[in-house]
Amino acid sequence: MADLAAPSPPRELSLRAILTAVAVALIMGSAYPYVVLKLGYGPNISVVSAFFGYMILGLVALFTSVSANRFEANMAQTAGTAAGQTGFMVIVLAAIDMLNERAGLGFSLHLSGWQIFWWLTLGGFVGAFLAVPLRRHYIDEENLTFADGTAAGETLVVLYQGRKEAADRLRALAAGTGISALLCFLRDGPWKLFPGELAFGRNGHALRLGTELGVLSFGAGMLVGLRVTLSMLLGTLLAWVFAPGPLVARGWAKAMTFAEVLKWVMWPATGLMVAGGITALVLNWKVIARTFRNLSTRDVESTEFPMRWTIAGAVVSSVALAVVQKISLGFPIWLSVVSLLLSFPLMLVGIRVLGETNWAPISALANLMQAVFAALSPGHLPVNMIGSGMSGTVAGQGEHLMQCYRAGKIIGSNNRHLTLLQLLGIPVGAAAVAVVYPALRSKYGFGEGGLTSPISVKWAGFAELLSKGFAFLPEGSMTALVVALLVGTVITVLEPKYHRFLPSPTAVGLGMLIPGYAVVPMVAGGVVQAIWLRTSPRTEATYSMPLASGFITGEALVVLVFSILAIFGVRI
Repeated sequence: MADLAAPSPPRELSLRAILTAVAVALIMGSAYPYVVLKLGYGPNISVVSAFFGYMILGLVALFTSVSANRFEANMAQTAGTAAGQTGFMVIVLAAIDMLNERAGLGFSLHLSGWQIFWWLTLGGFVGAFLAVPLRRHYIDEENLTFADGTAAGETLVVLYQGRKEAADRLRALAAGTGISALLCFLRDGPWKLFPGELAFGRNGHALRLGTELGVLSFGAGMLVGLRVTLSMLLGTLLAWVFAPGPLVARGWAKAMTFAEVLKWVMWPATGLMVAGGITALVLNWKVIARTFRNLSTRDVESTEFPMRWTIAGAVVSSVALAVVQKISLGFPIWLSVVSLLLSFPLMLVGIRVLGETNWAPISALANLMQAVFAALSPGHLPVNMIGSGMSGTVAGQGEHLMQCYRAGKIIGSNNRHLTLLQLLGIPVGAAAVAVVYPALRSKYGFGEGGLTSPISVKWAGFAELLSKGFAFLPEGSMTALVVALLVGTVITVLEPKYHRFLPSPTAVGLGMLIPGYAVVPMVAGGVVQAIWLRTSPRTEATYSMPLASGFITGEALVVLVFSILAIFGVRI
């Protein structure tokens, strides 16, 4: 009797997959700086990278006899996500240059292309290596949504299933993508038929309270669910409906504007996120301990990134980063050590917030690090910017590696290969940023008529404020931080037993930080998904996820196309 042959593993880490991954990483690393500096945020990295991987592999397949598969496309998605996240960190480069332009500060920090490359590459490596052991906790045990990664994974599954096998889901994906792309084009394209946002109330425009006119955030709300979106709405109501009046009346906020109120609100919001993220991890410490033990055994080394590689990579890249920052940027070694130690818990918080809400709170957590460095090195602006920028890079790469792991779990990818492609995408993205960012800065400049980058404005402004001392922080903000830490801890401890009746503290905190323009449509998406699930579970299971993924994908692709055209001088 003939032996039954074991099924061969799918092609995944093939040469064409690697070359496609490099191409997608170059596209994302080159395009994202303009997107972020112009809009203040980036479209969903994972979904866009997945589509580019699918298209490029499809073109390659036309000239070969072997068709591509979703595993190879997911390799390209992973590298593109890493490169796009590296591109996102132009926000700190822009903040540095904004401080360079301000007279009277005595600030002078001018980074060359090589300095940008090594700083972003090594910081990204540290974040990726530190995040590897956390996959089991956040992806397997907590099963957090990571909506962008979920959308990317589901999109690739549908695309490679083919029309016959997944006709209904493919139609839902196509419909969602088409609707989202059309609305975005009519809103932001040459005709600009309607505004991007609709403000609510007399102070809605100034406080950015209302709803965006599009379906990207609506789709994200469908994916993350009702509890998280209602928790975000609670944060929005607390921070932008109830708080502004009393804060301005007491003089704790200078004006009824988003920027001024945020200077106070960011402290309790950050406290809620930090308490929720860290406490949840402490309550599940056995899962993390088991992960470290399992990653060191031989029986999982074929699919998991080995612990000895993780430790060696984290140590080598951390030492290299500290040395580069000392020699190239004059950043003291001991401060690099402090920053690395603090970056890990901040990354844990960021991963949880991103997993629940699909928003990465990089700037908020970086602001917290700015306060730490203001205490460690008072009045030293370069230290403040380098330290907080490094922490943001470390945390950001760790957060988005989880997006890739989430997509990989849906598809069935090898986690070791995903990690390797993340490590490949980081330097490719850093190289792209090192070339593209100086060109954008030279061509457009900053401020009115140029690149506004509101996140960078906040980052630079906060550094300048802290250089004057903590006495200049808004009155009552530190008390609010302590209270929020306690409240967030208590809620997280009670969550396992009273999950149905308590809000998510991380989602409440994020709802306090981001504009209501994004929160309101997310809430609408969460409500629609919950009603759909209750009234027609069968159709919801078939159509909801691909439709929501399409809503995210369409706008993200159109915005990216507009941005690429702008780089070549074509203004839409």
